[in-house]
Amino acid sequence: MTHVPRIARVLSSGEIMSIPNAGFARCVAWGSVLVAALAPAAVFACACGCGVFDVGTASMFPQHAGGMVFLEYDYMDQNKNWSGTSQALADNNADKRIRTSFMNVGLHYQFDRAWGVQVELPYWKRYFQTTDADTGDLVDFTHGAVGDVRLKGVYTGFSDDMSTGITFGLKLPTGDSTYGNFDPDTEIGSGSTGALLGAYHLGTVDSEGKWRYFLQAQWDQTIAHKAAYRPGNDLVATAGAYYEGWDVSPSVRIAPVMQLSASYRGHDGGDLGHPEDSGYTRLLVTPGIEVDAGKFSAYVDVGLPVLVNASGNQLVSSQFWRANLSYHF
Repeated sequence: MTHVPRIARVLSSGEIMSIPNAGFARCVAWGSVLVAALAPAAVFACACGCGVFDVGTASMFPQHAGGMVFLEYDYMDQNKNWSGTSQALADNNADKRIRTSFMNVGLHYQFDRAWGVQVELPYWKRYFQTTDADTGDLVDFTHGAVGDVRLKGVYTGFSDDMSTGITFGLKLPTGDSTYGNFDPDTEIGSGSTGALLGAYHLGTVDSEGKWRYFLQAQWDQTIAHKAAYRPGNDLVATAGAYYEGWDVSPSVRIAPVMQLSASYRGHDGGDLGHPEDSGYTRLLVTPGIEVDAGKFSAYVDVGLPVLVNASGNQLVSSQFWRANLSYHF
């Protein structure tokens, strides 16, 4: 059984990440301001919008020497066909649904106040419903596999408080990009190597330091790819704020978070890239909450699209869920 080459692609983005993580997630508040810097942040480099999970929380920003391990779960259900800035007829797209669970395990270690490293290992489980080319019937497939590993360096030596930093590294083609029932832009692995470049800044709003903000952006530039498919480059930029004044006990703090994220993804390339049905811009508002308890932090948020402008016909998701648990040592 083979499915029809898609009339329309699957909306991709570019992130839960991710620079996913809890501790930093505080950095978003009621009244965010959008920032655009660098470029796409789809560390996962997929045609699904997953880059939104790669930036937008503050928990991965180092504040002192030491380490952090984290476990993150992200979820996205792409079940609406979209063209331009509005929903389009489902019949215009041979693909009908893509539902993905993203699991991500990571380690960040800061050697001193200037230099650190970060490693992230993703695992995806994806459900894909599309149209069979021979019968015209709907068929579905489910597949899980390790995704593209990300390796990054972190430099925070611009100031004594480590409030400004840059990240740089590679997305490696370690994910499965050969599953026969998925299209190239639906595969769990991108089959490509990407250069990652990002920047962030943390700051305070009031004199007491209870209201804080952060700005973050990341670019994913494809530098090596398969001959038949080149994923589009991605940019994600996030601005947000959080309130640190809710102390439940001396060791437990609750921080409400609000963030605004803008994403841009370029057109895919290659014979299987379908540039006419790939590429988009998107704006999300993302409320969340973080709980800090000693060395542990937990963070949950949901991204809600405010604006989506997709080329051609693409499947989109109406919500982007993220949950993160981290331990600092």
